[in-house]
Amino acid sequence: MSRRAHGFTLLEMLLALVLLAAGLALAFATVRASTTMVERGEIRAQQNERARAVEGFLRQRIGTALPVVFATDPATFRQSRFLGESRRIRFVADLPNYLGRGGPHLYDLVFDDQGRLMARFAVVQAGQTVETPDPIAPELMADGLRNARFRYRGLDEKGQPGPWQEAWRTAEILPLQVAVEVETEAGARWPELVVTLVHSEGGAGGGAQPPGGL
Repeated sequence: MSRRAHGFTLLEMLLALVLLAAGLALAFATVRASTTMVERGEIRAQQNERARAVEGFLRQRIGTALPVVFATDPATFRQSRFLGESRRIRFVADLPNYLGRGGPHLYDLVFDDQGRLMARFAVVQAGQTVETPDPIAPELMADGLRNARFRYRGLDEKGQPGPWQEAWRTAEILPLQVAVEVETEAGARWPELVVTLVHSEGGAGGGAQPPGGL
């Protein structure tokens, strides 16, 4: 008897195409998910690296703040060596060579309303800031911030570390420690940075300290 060859039916071909399309969709979704995870990981790594760089800058600059006068009140003759608020801090420290010519400069660091940490610099001479022909442009240190603040700590009347304060009112002297707390818009928190000032009264050395440590 002759045997007639049978081909695929239309239903079988449609089923095969459906299975193929489902397999391709699953493979595409897997590749896309993997790519997204890699991209998120790279973004997170870049954010962490930027945070470490900013914290390193703050640790070095705040830790080596100098007891140098940068302003004097003409009415009271009160001299300012360090001014600290919850979202703004001003002090004098040497400027790194990669930012300019070096030497004592006023650092004006501000957490602004746009979620940024901005740094401005001015030359300090003879107890005051002076304008130069080529001033340093403001530097964007970090952005995408939701909550950020500075806190300050000095010595009490017994010569012991006092409580943390939201503002530093004693402009004539440097605080013992400065804390920097930052939370990003994504809800991530930077490790709290606590810096002991080298040139403060009672300061034993610069660098970051564990929160509450000396």
